[in-house]
Amino acid sequence: MNTILTGWTWRAAAALLLVGCAAQAPKLPDTPAATLHDFDAQHGRWHTKVHRLLKPLSGSQEWADYEGSSIVHTVMDGHANVADLDVTGPKGRIQGMSVRLFDGKRWTIQYTSIAAASLDAPIVGGFAGGRHGVFYGNDTFGDKPIVVRFVIDVIDAQHVHFEQAFSPDGGATWEMNWIADDTRM
Repeated sequence: MNTILTGWTWRAAAALLLVGCAAQAPKLPDTPAATLHDFDAQHGRWHTKVHRLLKPLSGSQEWADYEGSSIVHTVMDGHANVADLDVTGPKGRIQGMSVRLFDGKRWTIQYTSIAAASLDAPIVGGFAGGRHGVFYGNDTFGDKPIVVRFVIDVIDAQHVHFEQAFSPDGGATWEMNWIADDTRM
């Protein structure tokens, strides 16, 4: 049966559609102010150790460890940088790349890997005092909407710590799925 939506029913359907979209893209938490030099401490060559949750948001607690290197190159007069990751472990090899762009107010980070072959949705944020970076973004995992939180802690000139977590419930709960520690070579 064909139904024509008019008047109140059309507005109600549109409102339901908007509510559905809002549920898929929750408002992201505030992040620290960003500056052009937020990633300066990370430029260079690093020895990287990665601890990765193999099946995020499944209830599994099976983790895999990887080790290798990452190189962070600055480009576009410091308004962008590229982090090139190459690590291996018992579960295989991860070759990935993060593209980080500064628009004058905030940084966006997008990640890809050889396995994915496309850029993830951007995460957005900045650093507090140049040492603690927090980034959030709306994405999907499988076919479900999630919020991504990525934290970068510059411990000192020789060490940087990274953590990524997913939230399937708009940020009410978080599951850590990626922990990395870089030591300058």
